[in-house]
Amino acid sequence: MTYILHGDRGSGSAPIEMVLAEIGAAVELRPVPLATDAQLAAEYRRINPMGRIPTLILPDGTVVTETLAILLTLADRHPEAALLPPPGDSARATALRWMVLAGAEGYPHVTRYDYPERFSADPAHAEAIRTRAQEMYRDLWRLVEAEAGLTGDPAAPFLLGARFTMADAYIAVLSRWLKGAAWLPEHCPRLAALGRAVATRPRIAPVWQRHFPA
Repeated sequence: MTYILHGDRGSGSAPIEMVLAEIGAAVELRPVPLATDAQLAAEYRRINPMGRIPTLILPDGTVVTETLAILLTLADRHPEAALLPPPGDSARATALRWMVLAGAEGYPHVTRYDYPERFSADPAHAEAIRTRAQEMYRDLWRLVEAEAGLTGDPAAPFLLGARFTMADAYIAVLSRWLKGAAWLPEHCPRLAALGRAVATRPRIAPVWQRHFPA
């Protein structure tokens, strides 16, 4: 049973690849380089009409887009991996809360930062749009740092303390974007500790290194 994952290094496909590694699932990686706008090519848009990455193709050929939808699909398909608490467990609600907040609030800021020209017809506005997007993105991580119950304790660094979930991989990746890797240690040290804990998990470590070389 092999999955096919379309993505790029350091992109939204990274947490999916990490979760697949934790599961131990076979995956075929198909690169879609953002640097060359490969996601907008007609051939790729036949798979994902939105022209975005990631896209996961399930072993039965079903196409799944949107990172959160893909992660939740994998949780449902591989309950034995226990990458989310079971339905009905309050800890699952906690993990989902922070996953959805990170995705729903974070991605719009990333889009404004990466493509400021989409948000004003005046090129002179681009730098101000990018600056404000980065400021608002960092405000999001300050909120997570303050409110998500992170301890920074190496023995219990995750959103659910000592228990790792796919939410940790998702947040660890997203929080590095928009120059977050250099910014987090000083401003959000508990989030930085979460990222280090994710990066050093035995199955994830080689995947992390490929996406975020030291």
